Amino acid sequence: MEFIQKNVIMTEKEVHRALTRVAHEIIEANRGTDNLILLGIQRRGVPLAALIADIIEKVENVKVPLGAIDITFYRDDLSTVGPAPRVAATEVPMDVTDKNVILIDDVLYTGRTVRAAMDEIMDWGRPKIIQLAVVIDRGHRELPIRPDFVGKNVPTSQKEIIKVRVKEHDGCTEVVVGEGRA
Repeated sequence: MEFIQKNVIMTEKEVHRALTRVAHEIIEANRGTDNLILLGIQRRGVPLAALIADIIEKVENVKVPLGAIDITFYRDDLSTVGPAPRVAATEVPMDVTDKNVILIDDVLYTGRTVRAAMDEIMDWGRPKIIQLAVVIDRGHRELPIRPDFVGKNVPTSQKEIIKVRVKEHDGCTEVVVGEGRA
């Protein structure tokens, strides 16, 4: 599917400002950084989690454990993905049992990616709590999942596509809205 960009809705500076606010909210909601683990969902959630970890380290002078999870084999639509799905690394830095796990992703849409991520996390242990941080909440949920920390709420039509671009994968950091064309 071809992506046709319409507008930049967040610049790099605005994305960083939103992540800074999210990092402060995570610290506040968890009464500090004790017991925290940040897990980014592959692909773009991983560099976003690293940015949040850097901000928390600057604010609290503590390095929070940081990991990555790939939900490919936990997807409920794996049979429709194709014969050779793209699989990335899952790296969980420590036992998640009794930890406050902060799951980080770029865009929250139907909730299916988050459900798959929670299933995977539970295979690694039983966290005390799982909280969700996203850069963009665009609505249109198909499952009863809501974020705890949101960079920006962006109401969209189902025809629209929101992309969070990050330097590590896209060469720039920004959030754009557009449409897909087959």
